Amino acid sequence: MHDERQWLRLPVVSESAEYLAMGYLMRRNILAYKAPPNNEGYDLICIHPDPRRKPQENEQSQIRIQVKSRYATDCDRGFPIKDRSLDAFDFLIIVFLNIGKFYGKNDGLNGSSEVEFYTLPNEFIRKHHNSSSAWQKVKLRGLEAEIEQYKGEKGFEQVAQALGLVRPTKDRNVTTAV
Repeated sequence: MHDERQWLRLPVVSESAEYLAMGYLMRRNILAYKAPPNNEGYDLICIHPDPRRKPQENEQSQIRIQVKSRYATDCDRGFPIKDRSLDAFDFLIIVFLNIGKFYGKNDGLNGSSEVEFYTLPNEFIRKHHNSSSAWQKVKLRGLEAEIEQYKGEKGFEQVAQALGLVRPTKDRNVTTAV
């Protein structure tokens, strides 16, 4: 039996999601490292940039992040994740790369838009995980209001808070000796 759908595989584009997520985490002063390829359950490890800092109560010394991506702007806003992975990460960042529209009669040449990031806590993934089919998925379509709090900078801020990272600021009240 031949599947009539032609799956477009773009390994370079797919790999970019992890690097984009790392870049945005580091932009927030979160030290992020890529896990080895095909590492089970998580793709990035995040730590506080101060090596001498000890985590306070309700903070973690490291955060494990799984990164999932979709390249099509017109994707179904769902992504696969297996039950066995649910214990392996603290957050899942879904990266909608939005490189063009590919469904129906679309060929991908039109419909590109800005990249979207959603940093979803493990509890959210567990709550919305559907394991009833072979393609165990989390579907975000219809949850736009609920996931708004995890979008972009607001999502990355959760990782910073879990590590006890305050936003970098410059003290403007410093006086200099004359």
